Amino acid sequence: MIERISGVQNLQNAANVTNTQNVKSDSDFGKILSDAIKSVNDEQKAVEQLSDDFAQGKVSNIHELVVEAEKASISLRLTVEVRNKIVDAYREIMRMQF
Repeated sequence: MIERISGVQNLQNAANVTNTQNVKSDSDFGKILSDAIKSVNDEQKAVEQLSDDFAQGKVSNIHELVVEAEKASISLRLTVEVRNKIVDAYREIMRMQF
């Protein structure tokens, strides 16, 4: 959870830097978004591996598995909500008349 919060703070810091600079490349936003999605994917894979290890008896601490699974779930929900907001913003821009 703390990693996800720091990731969100990094996104906010990047947005602040973007706002203060006049010329900024679109690839920076794409890279930030890509890194965030990769991070969520890595968390999902780690939970899947931890779950497999628990099923095989390699991990006996179910609390760790539950906490990691919840963190991955929250990260995925956050990612889906961000995607929904981006899609909504795109649709709103497409409805604008120039």
